[in-house]
Amino acid sequence: MSEISTEILTRAGSGDIESFEQIYKKFSSFVYNVSLRITHNSHDAEEITQDTFMKIYHKLKTFRFCSSFKTWVCRIAVNTAINYYHSSMKKESKRVDFETVILTKGDDRKDLDDIIKQEESAQVDLLLKALKPAHRVCLILREMEGLSYQEIAGILKIPVNTVRSRLKRAREALMAGRELVKNEL
Repeated sequence: MSEISTEILTRAGSGDIESFEQIYKKFSSFVYNVSLRITHNSHDAEEITQDTFMKIYHKLKTFRFCSSFKTWVCRIAVNTAINYYHSSMKKESKRVDFETVILTKGDDRKDLDDIIKQEESAQVDLLLKALKPAHRVCLILREMEGLSYQEIAGILKIPVNTVRSRLKRAREALMAGRELVKNEL
């Protein structure tokens, strides 16, 4: 994802709705994907995306161009998602989230490859849910969003070595969880 021009950011920060709409179009799927991977709930991810863009709209005039705009947006999205996740966990300590089943057009049978991919995706989601939120966020930003250690450190406002150690612990936990899943099969 390329950066957005300084001119558009400046105009949007001054209240230009069309410029802000360009920002929204460019970054909304990124914010949604990060939010979805943190919360594992599409409805929550939509709420977080809306909240994130409300915050961006109100704070855009304070953006100082010291970091990349993508890093700034990601920091807001991650913090919003983590706060939302923690507050929802407090409200409902044991909530079961059932994902919507996507119906195929006129074909009741799925290919074996599709079934395998769905099972693998479900296993990855379960393994990610089992991680501590701090470890999960680092892993998502690094492995799924492709951010560098420095970008993650900037987003989370933690030292690069902390990012490295959280990623190491997250990967170790994933491998241990993966072995448990294999043994259960």
